[in-house]
This record gives sequence, C-alpha cells and structure tokens, in this order.
Amino acid sequence: MTVRVLRVLAFATLMATAASDPAAAEPKLLEPERAFAFSVQAVDDRTVEARFAIASGYYLYREKLKFSVETGGLANPPVLPPGAIKDDAFFGSVETYRGQFAVRLPLDGAEPGRKVTVRAESQGCADAGVCYPPQVQHVTVVLPAPGGRPGAPVAATPARKSWFN
Repeated sequence: MTVRVLRVLAFATLMATAASDPAAAEPKLLEPERAFAFSVQAVDDRTVEARFAIASGYYLYREKLKFSVETGGLANPPVLPPGAIKDDAFFGSVETYRGQFAVRLPLDGAEPGRKVTVRAESQGCADAGVCYPPQVQHVTVVLPAPGGRPGAPVAATPARKSWFN
C-alpha cells in the first residue's frame, strides 16, 4: 500500500511540475525553412519545377504563393494545383497545401547552360495555431542542354548533417 501511495504522489508531482512550466505547454515548432522545404529542378532547357515538401502538421496557403525568376522571367503565369479547402481562423475559407506538391514554371528567354534563380514567396501555419510571416526562398539551378537529362533537385535549405550519416 505504501508503494502505491508513493507512486501516486510521484505522478501527481510530475504532473504539477509539467503544468506549472509554460515551456512544457508550448508546441515545439519547426523553423519555417524546415516546415516548408522548397526545392527546384531544371526539367529541360525551358522549364523548371518548383516543389514544396510540407512537414506533417503544417500547411501552406495557396493564395499566398508567388513564384518569379530573377533572370529572364516567366513565359506564362504558373498554374497552381488545386488545394484543399480549409476554414481558417485568420483568412476565412481558403485553399491550402499539405504534404508535397510541385508546379512547372515555363521560362522566358531561356538558354541552355544558363543559371536561373527561382524565387518563391509563401506563407503557412502549423496546426498548433501558429502562423509564420511570409517567407522568401531562392534556389539557383543550371538549365540542361536541349534534349539533355533533367538536373538534380536543389534544396533552398540543405539537409542537416547528423552524427549517424
């Protein structure tokens, strides 16, 4: 019986300590570059593909996405894929993206072998109720020769090194 009472007291003390610590109640949020990982791949000598890998528990607003190319410009406005409708506390009924999505960006005046810098402006939130300010990310890729193989995807934020890899 004494052991049981001690266990109950230990558990109650642990719970009281956790409840009194405000840091314990705050959600652990990812840096925006990790929550909304942006990358670009040169598909051919006239097209690049912009991609977002959105972490679990996060979403991007479709209406807040803007793409531009710093050298040469876009041949046409990008066609964004449809998003999921969300009743958002901040913006009302909006389309959002979760998981992964990609959009092809047709380039104006593209030249094979030329470096192209893609700029993405985005805004998103965590399901925990925290929204990030608008973010701007840049990625530079080299366009392949006509008929050449697509380039490797280039991430705006490189993967973090780990002790185990």
